[in-house]
Amino acid sequence: MAKEENLIFGIRAVIEAVNSNAPISKVIIKKGLTGNLASELLGKLKHENIPFQYVAIEAFSKFQNKNHQGVIAYTASIEYQKFDDILPKLQEQNSPPFLLVLDRVTDVRNFGAIVRTAECAGVDAIIVPAKGAASVGSDAIKTSAGALYNVPICRVGSLKMFCYQLKDNGFRIISASEKGKKDLYNADFAGPIAIVMGAEDTGIHPEVLKLSDEVVRIPLKGKIESLNVSVATGVMLYEALRQRSL
Repeated sequence: MAKEENLIFGIRAVIEAVNSNAPISKVIIKKGLTGNLASELLGKLKHENIPFQYVAIEAFSKFQNKNHQGVIAYTASIEYQKFDDILPKLQEQNSPPFLLVLDRVTDVRNFGAIVRTAECAGVDAIIVPAKGAASVGSDAIKTSAGALYNVPICRVGSLKMFCYQLKDNGFRIISASEKGKKDLYNADFAGPIAIVMGAEDTGIHPEVLKLSDEVVRIPLKGKIESLNVSVATGVMLYEALRQRSL
């Protein structure tokens, strides 16, 4: 039996995975499943020649804690990529490289939502530490709406050493922190950049902040003193996208 990390649950999540050319080996569908989404899924599976099988509802009993909606796809695990392998391609592309670095973001659903936003904003790659990062499993895949198949995820041993590597290759590092002395709207997101986001409880490691070219804050006008990390990441990425599109 496939490990849970190799499964995608839910009709919409499987459709998005098919659209993203995910390496799906087969899909099981509950007998009698109907509806527009189910019909759309079936059409895509046939078009892409992806094997599927109708099974009894009992086959889903072991996944009662998952919102499977009567559909489960079996897929290969998402593999981490080496930054050194993708760096030459980034340097050769027409647009300046656009990276996102996540420092100790461990919540799987936040991670999936961040990847989805990053893919929509045109981020070229996401970098996470080898220790203290969310797992790239079924929950992250579903929350990312398939975006995990479109954005390279690179794992590095030390974010501090990775920051030195970025600087050596002409990247500017922009970190988001409440310690920032200026609003993100006054930051310069042009050229090769790496935006660093930290977990809501621990923030960005002081050594990474020290190596940042800019530390900026997101202005908050309400009584709550912080944003959810996935929302904060979206704010940062889309300000960068706005500037880089001018």
